Amino acid sequence: MNKLKIPAWSFAGGLIILQMILVAIIVHGESLTFDEADHIFAGYMMWHSGDYGLNPEHPPLVKLVATLPLLQEKLWVPPLKQRWFKSEAYRDGRDFMERNDPGHGLLFRMRLAAGVFAVGLSVMVFLMGSKLFGESAGLLALLLVVFEPNVLANSDLVTTDMGVAFLFLATIYCFYRYARKPSVIHLLLTGLAAGLTLSAKHSGILLAPMLLGLTLVEIACAERGRRKRMAGTLFGGIAATVIVAVVVLWAFYGFRYSARPAGLVMNPTLSEYAAPLTGMNSWVIGHLANWRLLPESYLMGMTDIHYAAQQYPIFLLGHDYAHGVWWYFPVALSIKTTLGLMGLVVLAGVALINRRLRQRRELAYLVVPGAIYLTVAILSGMNIGTRHVLFLYPLAALLVAAGLTALARHSRRWLWIGGGLVVFHVISAIAIFPAEMAYGNEAWGGTANTHKYLSDSSVDWAQQLPHIKRWVDAHPGEECWLAYSAYPDLRPQAYGIPCHPLPTAHTGGEVLPVEVPETIHGYLLLSADDLEACDWPSDQLNVFERFRWMPMAEQIDHSVFVYHGDFHVPEAAALGAVQKSYILLREHRPAEALVAAKRAVALQPENLLAQTALGDAQTALGDKNSARAAYELALAAAQRLGADAQPLFVPDLERKLASMTSS
Repeated sequence: MNKLKIPAWSFAGGLIILQMILVAIIVHGESLTFDEADHIFAGYMMWHSGDYGLNPEHPPLVKLVATLPLLQEKLWVPPLKQRWFKSEAYRDGRDFMERNDPGHGLLFRMRLAAGVFAVGLSVMVFLMGSKLFGESAGLLALLLVVFEPNVLANSDLVTTDMGVAFLFLATIYCFYRYARKPSVIHLLLTGLAAGLTLSAKHSGILLAPMLLGLTLVEIACAERGRRKRMAGTLFGGIAATVIVAVVVLWAFYGFRYSARPAGLVMNPTLSEYAAPLTGMNSWVIGHLANWRLLPESYLMGMTDIHYAAQQYPIFLLGHDYAHGVWWYFPVALSIKTTLGLMGLVVLAGVALINRRLRQRRELAYLVVPGAIYLTVAILSGMNIGTRHVLFLYPLAALLVAAGLTALARHSRRWLWIGGGLVVFHVISAIAIFPAEMAYGNEAWGGTANTHKYLSDSSVDWAQQLPHIKRWVDAHPGEECWLAYSAYPDLRPQAYGIPCHPLPTAHTGGEVLPVEVPETIHGYLLLSADDLEACDWPSDQLNVFERFRWMPMAEQIDHSVFVYHGDFHVPEAAALGAVQKSYILLREHRPAEALVAAKRAVALQPENLLAQTALGDAQTALGDKNSARAAYELALAAAQRLGADAQPLFVPDLERKLASMTSS
């Protein structure tokens, strides 16, 4: 292939500069998302104290890069309390950001630092497209990625999804270069890229099946007489890549096994956290820990992956599910992908069927990793947003760019059809800018309706506080109540929002500052996650279910919904009382906990959570007979839930009743 011409680089550079401008605009319009304070605090503590025990759910790379702007800053650090590791990082991260960055200037700088991965992704798409399919394909793929809503939505965030998407692509490209022209430098670059991928996110381990699959393709495509030599070269290269990658991973943990510096320990310890694991998972984690083949913090994250896939309820197509479903990502991708890009994928299929697209070996470098990645995502049960399959978008852009350029070489008709789809793709993304987080395509009713089908980081990742603040400023003197999906891990008060907080699935850790009355007056603001109850395992537990069918006054940022009037909300008031009861029980104040639980039952006599809280408070006070009656009512309510949600409540209630009987 000829060297890239200056005009092509100039056009590519212009697109990347435009991308950076778009991302900077999005940065200014969003508050901290749910996980960012956690990542930021963990990164800062890694730099300043070598503490890898905060946020071990994710490896260090992205956090260290994002917090580079803080290296010269003298910042206040909250005292560590040796709490459960997730509570420690989330709450301390919240306090760290509120105290040190009230004007959000540091957040802007850190997001720009994290944006280097988005720029890297764009550069890699251009390079890979140009190398595999020609200069025109590289430019077209870059154009599609720059205006891809899901890419834009995640380009400015201090999270791991963009970083791992870029590094997956970089590793595959380096391996392609090594397979085509084996050399020490190509091998070292592949190992380095693989190590960085492992250091960005635990899903980086999927490089193993990807590279093995590509190796088999290369061997199959080689001439018969060269296959044995090719196999030796590539399998040897993979072995060397693994060694280099593991060394790089250890380097990011300072070549230290212990997650926390001297004087601090994990809570729980790795052995305690991994104890419930069974079968192969238990054997692998146990032996890796015993032989200290990987850092303790990394193993803690690997352990957490197994629990996370089991613990997260999901919301899909208007219903809450206790666990992930295999068809989540196919449906989510059909909603979150522009119709233009989907049409271009169809054109790529036409190019393959018509044999216009002949670079079969090069196509394997897109199809094999993509198929493996999507298959694992479908089977994983982690169904909380298309950000988890972000890697599929650059692969799709490269595939359709190759297909369209191949078709256009044979007929200008395809150029016009493909060009129209590209324009549609760009217009669809820009039409809702900068609300890319909640993007939904026109076939599903557009971005204003995405919340009816999806939730969490596909719509509402707690990014809306600046928009809510502007709304509040436009309605001075009005009383408002807010169900905010990230409270209390993030607090609207830090943005000057005076609305009273409403109870949600996440508010059980702190007593609400204002007790929720049975009837509220004024404005009611519900974030999408709470309106659709994506964090509850059943629709029947949604305290705001009625509002899904009520007319709203307006939308804020396509992810917060405003209602005005007088509202009877006994469900929300009861949930607030239930959560208060459990907080009081944890504080060893059972008599006060009983008062709160009785209020919850008075508001919602047949409520599962209220009756369970009442039974728990009565048990703590030694009133077994009353507790048994409450548990029986709770069990009856639990048995009315959907079949997938019942296992989360029924066995526990049956155990409690059995203990009452044995007593």
